Amino acid sequence: MIVRTLAECAKSGRKIVSKTWDSTRMLLKDDNMGFSFHITTIYANSETHIHYQNHLESVYCISGEGEIETLADGKVYPIKPGTLYILDQHDEHLLRGFSEMQMACVFNPPLNGREVHDADGVYPLDGQSLD
Repeated sequence: MIVRTLAECAKSGRKIVSKTWDSTRMLLKDDNMGFSFHITTIYANSETHIHYQNHLESVYCISGEGEIETLADGKVYPIKPGTLYILDQHDEHLLRGFSEMQMACVFNPPLNGREVHDADGVYPLDGQSLD
Protein backbone atom coordinates (compact mmCIF):
# COMPACT_ATOMS: atom_id res chain seq x y z
CA MET A 1 0.00 0.00 0.00
CA ILE A 2 1.14 3.53 -0.79
CA VAL A 3 0.01 6.33 1.53
CA ARG A 4 1.10 9.93 0.99
CA THR A 5 -0.18 13.37 1.92
CA LEU A 6 -0.18 16.41 -0.33
CA ALA A 7 2.05 18.26 2.14
CA GLU A 8 4.59 15.42 2.26
CA CYS A 9 4.75 15.23 -1.52
CA ALA A 10 5.19 18.99 -1.88
CA LYS A 11 8.12 18.94 0.55
CA SER A 12 9.79 15.89 -1.01
CA GLY A 13 10.65 17.43 -4.38
CA ARG A 14 7.49 16.22 -6.12
CA LYS A 15 6.21 19.80 -6.53
CA ILE A 16 7.06 21.40 -9.88
CA VAL A 17 6.56 25.14 -10.30
CA SER A 18 6.04 26.83 -13.67
CA LYS A 19 5.03 30.35 -14.73
CA THR A 20 1.27 29.69 -14.82
CA TRP A 21 0.86 26.61 -12.60
CA ASP A 22 2.38 24.37 -10.00
CA SER A 23 1.84 20.64 -9.72
CA THR A 24 2.43 18.25 -6.85
CA ARG A 25 2.93 14.81 -8.34
CA MET A 26 1.57 12.39 -5.75
CA LEU A 27 1.75 9.20 -7.83
CA LEU A 28 4.34 8.67 -10.56
CA LYS A 29 5.59 6.12 -13.08
CA ASP A 30 7.97 4.50 -10.60
CA ASP A 31 5.00 3.68 -8.34
CA ASN A 32 3.98 1.11 -11.01
CA MET A 33 0.25 1.88 -11.06
CA GLY A 34 -0.03 2.56 -14.82
CA PHE A 35 -1.08 6.20 -14.34
CA SER A 36 0.08 9.27 -12.42
CA PHE A 37 -1.97 11.48 -10.10
CA HIS A 38 -1.31 15.15 -9.45
CA ILE A 39 -2.81 18.08 -7.59
CA THR A 40 -2.24 21.12 -9.78
CA THR A 41 -2.83 24.78 -9.03
CA ILE A 42 -3.58 26.97 -12.04
CA TYR A 43 -2.69 30.55 -11.20
CA ALA A 44 -5.27 33.35 -11.40
CA ASN A 45 -5.29 35.47 -14.56
CA SER A 46 -3.17 32.96 -16.44
CA GLU A 47 -3.26 31.24 -19.82
CA THR A 48 -1.33 28.04 -20.60
CA HIS A 49 -0.95 26.48 -24.04
CA ILE A 50 -1.07 22.68 -23.69
CA HIS A 51 -0.89 19.88 -26.25
CA TYR A 52 -0.32 16.46 -24.71
CA GLN A 53 0.77 14.52 -27.80
CA ASN A 54 2.19 11.70 -25.66
CA HIS A 55 -0.35 11.52 -22.82
CA LEU A 56 -4.06 11.34 -22.14
CA GLU A 57 -5.31 13.38 -19.18
CA SER A 58 -8.45 13.77 -17.13
CA VAL A 59 -8.84 16.84 -14.91
CA TYR A 60 -11.32 17.47 -12.09
CA CYS A 61 -11.77 21.02 -10.79
CA ILE A 62 -11.78 21.13 -7.00
CA SER A 63 -11.92 24.92 -6.64
CA GLY A 64 -11.69 28.13 -8.65
CA GLU A 65 -12.96 29.11 -12.08
CA GLY A 66 -11.60 29.32 -15.59
CA GLU A 67 -12.10 27.89 -19.05
CA ILE A 68 -10.57 25.57 -21.60
CA GLU A 69 -10.52 26.37 -25.32
CA THR A 70 -9.89 23.59 -27.85
CA LEU A 71 -7.79 25.03 -30.66
CA ALA A 72 -8.99 22.67 -33.39
CA ASP A 73 -12.54 24.02 -33.27
CA GLY A 74 -12.38 27.13 -31.06
CA LYS A 75 -14.92 25.75 -28.58
CA VAL A 76 -14.74 27.21 -25.09
CA TYR A 77 -15.84 25.24 -22.04
CA PRO A 78 -16.31 26.84 -18.60
CA ILE A 79 -14.54 25.25 -15.66
CA LYS A 80 -15.83 25.53 -12.10
CA PRO A 81 -15.82 23.25 -9.05
CA GLY A 82 -17.26 19.87 -9.97
CA THR A 83 -16.24 20.06 -13.67
CA LEU A 84 -14.36 17.10 -15.16
CA TYR A 85 -12.74 17.41 -18.57
CA ILE A 86 -11.03 14.60 -20.41
CA LEU A 87 -8.39 15.17 -23.07
CA ASP A 88 -9.04 11.87 -24.85
CA GLN A 89 -7.93 13.00 -28.32
CA HIS A 90 -4.61 14.67 -27.41
CA ASP A 91 -6.57 17.91 -27.69
CA GLU A 92 -4.44 21.02 -28.18
CA HIS A 93 -5.92 23.67 -25.92
CA LEU A 94 -5.58 26.85 -23.96
CA LEU A 95 -6.28 26.62 -20.24
CA ARG A 96 -7.26 29.90 -18.62
CA GLY A 97 -7.49 30.53 -14.91
CA PHE A 98 -9.79 33.40 -13.99
CA SER A 99 -9.23 32.74 -10.30
CA GLU A 100 -6.78 30.32 -8.75
CA MET A 101 -7.96 26.80 -9.59
CA GLN A 102 -7.06 23.62 -7.77
CA MET A 103 -7.28 20.59 -10.04
CA ALA A 104 -6.88 16.83 -9.58
CA CYS A 105 -5.18 15.36 -12.67
CA VAL A 106 -4.61 11.82 -13.91
CA PHE A 107 -2.14 11.02 -16.73
CA ASN A 108 -1.75 7.93 -18.88
CA PRO A 109 0.97 6.94 -19.49
CA PRO A 110 2.20 8.08 -16.08
CA LEU A 111 4.61 10.96 -15.72
CA ASN A 112 8.12 10.50 -14.33
CA GLY A 113 7.72 13.63 -12.21
CA ARG A 114 9.93 16.37 -13.65
CA GLU A 115 7.97 17.15 -16.83
CA VAL A 116 7.01 20.68 -17.80
CA HIS A 117 5.46 21.88 -21.06
CA ASP A 118 7.88 22.46 -23.91
CA ALA A 119 7.49 25.31 -26.43
CA ASP A 120 4.66 23.39 -28.15
CA GLY A 121 2.79 22.67 -24.90
CA VAL A 122 3.93 19.02 -24.86
CA TYR A 123 5.19 16.83 -22.01
CA PRO A 124 7.96 14.60 -23.42
CA LEU A 125 7.75 10.87 -22.73
CA ASP A 126 11.22 10.76 -21.15
CA GLY A 127 10.38 13.22 -18.36
CA GLN A 128 13.61 15.16 -18.83
CA SER A 129 12.12 18.53 -19.83
CA LEU A 130 12.55 21.38 -17.36
CA ASP A 131 11.69 25.09 -17.66
